[in-house]
Amino acid sequence: MASGPGSVASRRRRAAVGGVAALAVLAALTGLTPSASAAPAGTAAVAKAPAGFARVSGQARVFYAYSPHDDIRFSVDAKAAPFSRPVGGLPQGMPTDARGTVTISHWSPEKKQGRRAEAVVDCLATGGDTATLSAVVSKSEDPEEIGERLGFSVKTGGPGRGRFGFSWAVSNVDVVEGKAVFPHVGTCMAPAPFASVTKGGFKVTHAELPPLPAGWGKPQADEAGAR
Repeated sequence: MASGPGSVASRRRRAAVGGVAALAVLAALTGLTPSASAAPAGTAAVAKAPAGFARVSGQARVFYAYSPHDDIRFSVDAKAAPFSRPVGGLPQGMPTDARGTVTISHWSPEKKQGRRAEAVVDCLATGGDTATLSAVVSKSEDPEEIGERLGFSVKTGGPGRGRFGFSWAVSNVDVVEGKAVFPHVGTCMAPAPFASVTKGGFKVTHAELPPLPAGWGKPQADEAGAR
C-alpha cells in the first residue's frame, strides 16, 4: 500500500534519525509482502446517507514522490452520518461522524511485492471540493495494524486535478524527549492532499455541518450526579 500502513503500530516505537528521517520512515512503513495484488479491492457497500449530507467517493491511482514507480491506489466510499457514534463523554456523537470504507493498495513492480488493507470510516469533514476523513483499519495482512486510525484528505477531480493525502507519509510526527515519534491520528485529522491523481478520480460532495442536537455537550444526568 502507499508507504504501507501495515507497520503503523510499530512506528510509534521507532524514532526517525537526522535529516533522512522521512525516507527512513518511508522504508520502515512499506512492509511489502509477496501475497498482495497490484489491484485495489472493491469498495464495500455502506448505508445510504440522507440527501444533503457530505460524501466522498471514487478510486484512483496517485503519484507519490518518494515511490515514483510504484502503483499506489486508494478507493473511498464515505458518507456523513452525524451523531451516530456515541462514546463515553460524547453520548450523542459528533457532527462529523461518518460511515464507509477506504481501501488501500500498494504494488512495487521493482520488488514484485505489494500490500493491501481496508479501513472503516469514522469521520468526514468537507469544505468545497476538498475533504478530510479518517478510518480505522479492519483488514490487513499485518495483525499489529488492526484497530489503527489513519487520516486521509481528498480533492475532487481526475488526472491533473484530483489530489489525495494520507497521514503516515509526510506528516503526523511529534517530538518526545528530542526524538521523533508517531502519535495516534485523531478523527478527521490528515495533511493536505499532496499526491496527484494519475488515473481515476474522486468526487467530494460538500455539506455544511448540521445543527447540534438539544443538550449536546452538556454533562449527562448520571455523570453530573457522580460529581
